[in-house]
Amino acid sequence: MSELNPYDTFLDGRSLEAILGATADAIANLLAGMGSERTSQPPAPGKWSATEIVCHLADCEIVFGFRLRQTLAEDGPTIQPFDQDKWAASYRSIPAPEALQAFSALRKWNLRMIREALPGAAARPMTHPERGTMTFQTVVETMAGHDLNHLGQLRRIAGQNFSTAEA
Repeated sequence: MSELNPYDTFLDGRSLEAILGATADAIANLLAGMGSERTSQPPAPGKWSATEIVCHLADCEIVFGFRLRQTLAEDGPTIQPFDQDKWAASYRSIPAPEALQAFSALRKWNLRMIREALPGAAARPMTHPERGTMTFQTVVETMAGHDLNHLGQLRRIAGQNFSTAEA
């Protein structure tokens, strides 16, 4: 695991664009397989439900998009970290389809910007207060690894839900 990208171990050899472009459909398929009632059930005490994970992904898409745009617009900006647990306080009131719709729209918008920026902007630096100096490319890699991490969680939740339904 890289200190700059804690999600690099989730990368699976596919192109970053392929991963980023497939995530919204993968989420939609997983949610459809779970059903609306099950998406709101946490898999264990203290763990996020499928709905909360999708809300988190929508919020992260805002954060990643801002960080990337800030890096394109400024020379060596310092980006702002955020407390995901504090942001998650309102997630239980948001339906999964609404969160997925927000994520999908934001992802399309961010992918458009990423496609236009790379490879030329890959080495543009930014500073994360907790992780140090990163590049535009590192953030794109983080996005892809972050997607794969949470898709894995959603798959495990879907499997748990199906097992529970069959029992």
